[in-house]
Amino acid sequence: MTDDLLGRHRDVLPDWLALYYQDPLEITHGEGRYVWDAHGTKYLDFFGGILTTMTAHALPEVTKAVTEQAGRIIHSSTLYLNRPMVELAERVAQLSGIPDARVFFTTSGTEANDTALLLATTYRRSNTILAMRNSYHGRSFSSVGITGNRGWSPTSLSPLQTMYVHGGVRNRGPFAAMDDDGFVRACVDDLTDLLGHTRPPAALIAEPIQGVGGFTSPPDGLYAAFREVLSERGILWIADEVQTGWGRTGDHFWGWQAHDRNGPPDILTFAKGIGNGMSIGGVVARADIMNCLDSNSISTFGGTQVTMAAGLANLTYLLEHDLQGNARRVGGLLIERLRAVAARVPHVREVRGRGLMIGVELTTPGSDRADPDAASAVLEAARAGGLLIGKGGGHNTSALRIAPPLSLTVAEAEEGAAILDHALRSLDQ
Repeated sequence: MTDDLLGRHRDVLPDWLALYYQDPLEITHGEGRYVWDAHGTKYLDFFGGILTTMTAHALPEVTKAVTEQAGRIIHSSTLYLNRPMVELAERVAQLSGIPDARVFFTTSGTEANDTALLLATTYRRSNTILAMRNSYHGRSFSSVGITGNRGWSPTSLSPLQTMYVHGGVRNRGPFAAMDDDGFVRACVDDLTDLLGHTRPPAALIAEPIQGVGGFTSPPDGLYAAFREVLSERGILWIADEVQTGWGRTGDHFWGWQAHDRNGPPDILTFAKGIGNGMSIGGVVARADIMNCLDSNSISTFGGTQVTMAAGLANLTYLLEHDLQGNARRVGGLLIERLRAVAARVPHVREVRGRGLMIGVELTTPGSDRADPDAASAVLEAARAGGLLIGKGGGHNTSALRIAPPLSLTVAEAEEGAAILDHALRSLDQ
């Protein structure tokens, strides 16, 4: 059945539509933190549809909300008043921390970032964007053009002029040997120097923790230090919270809060986990920025009633069950468990992350040279042991990405860590 489906996939879908595993997997159903494939094999899911199944598979509260809303009306577009959209926008605006916030819903993180770029360039009357090296912001023409990760940027053509800034990766690059304070100072000096050679850009867009880049991040406070330089010149800060939002990092509800001495960003983008699998993305911005467009616009599918009902139910569940706190507690245990494993595996260069957003970087033993073959081997070995994880990284996809649903239990964390222990140690066999 799966083999036939693979052939049909190859016959009608693009070659560049990537599939995991030498023998690609068809997931047919899930429950809690587990999924099953077409052959009935059960897996512990540590990737959650690329950080999208945020609370749990088949969460009854979300399933009920979707079913009930679908029985009333699924869609009407933004040309009509939409109660679930208004209700979710009110909650997101309040949670964002942005004063006088306005919310625009999209269908994906790519579209959210695309909208943020439109707002920033229109507001600032500039098509120059600052972005971080090793970053990823989506697959649209504009978001690919600002992505700083070669593996995910198939063209150099772009409607934007992009300049890339140091700082998103702490343990590589010219400032890696410095302590945290020195690293921040060097990155700020680099940004200041860069701005001295160009017309003022519209905005800096940055992921507080780089997702596709392998869950890398700068020292806390870097973006606050950047913000001081940017604010002096009127340059906006766009926080790409597509992967870091909704409490996944444990310590904070939003990733930007690790850098918050100057308050929230000017623009915040979100997606993935809020819908728990339903297609929701969005942008939050101050009213003067959001309202700067001087032509009509709508969203046919952004904010549709059934996805908004899912988002409301999912957000309510997340807050009422303190899944942010669970991510902090269980994620902290999982990181420490994986660091203990890594100490016995020469291929592991670093275990990093926050909450339930954990990266394991693999290199050739005794060097800093990325080892994508080792990452692929661990991905396969983990699957064979009953665990699904992801891959990423800016150096030939050599980092494992671990991001389970935020309701992960301690027992499930231990189960997954044991499988990863065996998979990682198999590299030396």
